[in-house]
Amino acid sequence: MAQPLTPINLVSPAFKGINTEDSPLAQDTAFAEIADNAVIDKRGQLAARKGVSVLTTDATALGSDYISQVFYFEDSAGNTEVFSAGNNKIFSGTTTLVDVTPAAYTITANNWKIVNFNDSCYFFQRGHEPLVYSNTLGAVTPMSSVPSASVTSAQYGNEVLAAYGRLWVTDNSTNATVIYWSDLLIGSDFSGGSSGSIDITKVWPEGADKIKALATFNDFLVIFGEQSIVVYSGASSPATMALADTVAGVGCVCRNSVQNIGTDILFMSQSGLRGFTRTIQEKSMPLTDLSRNIKQELIQQLLTRTGPTHSVYSPENYFYLITFSDTNITYCFDLRGQLENGAYRVTRWISCPFVCYDRKDDGTVYIGSEYGIGTYFGYSDNNLAFPFRYASPSLTFGDSSRLKILKKLRPVLINGAGYRVGIKWSYDFGEAVRTAFIDIDAQYPAYFNEGEFNVSEFTKGTALSKINVNTTGDGSVVTVGLEAQINGQPLSIQEFNVLALIGKTV
Repeated sequence: MAQPLTPINLVSPAFKGINTEDSPLAQDTAFAEIADNAVIDKRGQLAARKGVSVLTTDATALGSDYISQVFYFEDSAGNTEVFSAGNNKIFSGTTTLVDVTPAAYTITANNWKIVNFNDSCYFFQRGHEPLVYSNTLGAVTPMSSVPSASVTSAQYGNEVLAAYGRLWVTDNSTNATVIYWSDLLIGSDFSGGSSGSIDITKVWPEGADKIKALATFNDFLVIFGEQSIVVYSGASSPATMALADTVAGVGCVCRNSVQNIGTDILFMSQSGLRGFTRTIQEKSMPLTDLSRNIKQELIQQLLTRTGPTHSVYSPENYFYLITFSDTNITYCFDLRGQLENGAYRVTRWISCPFVCYDRKDDGTVYIGSEYGIGTYFGYSDNNLAFPFRYASPSLTFGDSSRLKILKKLRPVLINGAGYRVGIKWSYDFGEAVRTAFIDIDAQYPAYFNEGEFNVSEFTKGTALSKINVNTTGDGSVVTVGLEAQINGQPLSIQEFNVLALIGKTV
């Protein structure tokens, strides 16, 4: 009598994202060992990410560099402009990058912080005189040339925050403990009216620190140091604001990683992605480890990075992206909910050309890259394919001591018309990965798989492919997966069924 096949049905594989922290033998099968260039879509399925649809057709002024900052500016009259930075220049425009760097102004780095304040656009970077643009000025202008300006080298800071009717500036070339605020509604005046400053040297909870980033939360000014956080209340009246809270042992490593998501502030600490919320009744700010499932991997990226990180929050896509441009790796954190251990689901985008971001109010995500400026749209990177990969955690079928003779793999894929997909399997953590290639038919079914008079009604249906692959080999532990080159069409994994014969104890 033939022995029945033992199944493992991976329904919505990688639903919980990647996990590089827990033992591979003890992992929930809803995790993934690999989920490259992927997102968790609205159906809870692992799907290929979108790519960068490049808008720039003339990037001559960028030279061989890449866009390091991108910012969408809009004033109250509806005047708009897209600014970007790279090659030690300031650019305007998207289709053609126009060099708008002020004459006789020298730029030595591209790590600008750009903010929109009171119908003007402000550019700050350590060691550089701030720049200002408005529709009235008509050009990007050094701040000292703006009428009624009062600025010194103390305000040549690396961090700027537009909040409570003022600009808040800190982290200049010689001091990272003093915060300067401008006069009310006059972002270029740091000496007149109600402008002022505060030195927080004496309030660091661990004795000494330096400011890396600023943020707001309700009526609180949140000051991120490298090793700690300081919070002031009453920031709408800075002359009388008061120390409200401190957090020791957790700080921010890069001001570009800070994103306010409405209910929380996300930031990258030395121990990974963190978030804090304020409980009004208890006056406390509990901190959560949101990257627990890739903790050591992310810490290694932070320790070895050679440049700034870049991040974006997109409520339309339900994600927070953090990019390490020196390694071309982006981590995508799904913000639709936290897992049982408090972490967000995360996928990894490899060989990714994305460098920096900004989000328009209509949800458009601008992307800066070596190609210039683009948007998060379509399924290619500037018309180039990118790899979509999935690998399961180690599958033991309930008993890692017994031999498994893998017989069939039955993935169910959605869309991907015209793609060649590699179905993969391996045994016992080995590098000898076996692959069977399957071509997905280049067809689109009609609504409910039927068309009236050869015309599809209402919409194109879902192209669903049920694949059946006969497999070979044996081992005590099994890993399965797939790979495809994404180039123009979406692709997602609905299900991955694994069938094996269970043999003797090994």
